[in-house]
Amino acid sequence: MKLFVGVLLCSLVLGVSSQGWFTFLKEAGQGAKDMWRAYSDMREANYKDSDKYFHARGNYDAAQRGPGGAWAAKVISDAREHTQRFTDLFRHGNSGHGAEDSKADQAANEWGRSGKDPNHFRPAGLPDKY
Repeated sequence: MKLFVGVLLCSLVLGVSSQGWFTFLKEAGQGAKDMWRAYSDMREANYKDSDKYFHARGNYDAAQRGPGGAWAAKVISDAREHTQRFTDLFRHGNSGHGAEDSKADQAANEWGRSGKDPNHFRPAGLPDKY
């Protein structure tokens, strides 16, 4: 846990070097809200094959906030995938969250963070609300 906190703080310091702390933290908070909104929408939509779209959208929206938002999106996305990979060790059978799925999720995360259109991953028929 101490190592994780140390890495997190070092990442934060490196990310803030080009701007003020307040601005960076504000962007990070807004980016975290964007990530939560995408997650909530994904759960609400409960639409087949929409996972990658919501990954890309959350990262895209957060990164549009600025460096703080992009940092928050990366930290949240990485933590989510690492946690998922860890919990998969304790599941029996095919959980649908294997290494290939994790790689695809991370590719969608990076796609969105890089500013590319998340609609690239949008499944046909997903309601316009999302």
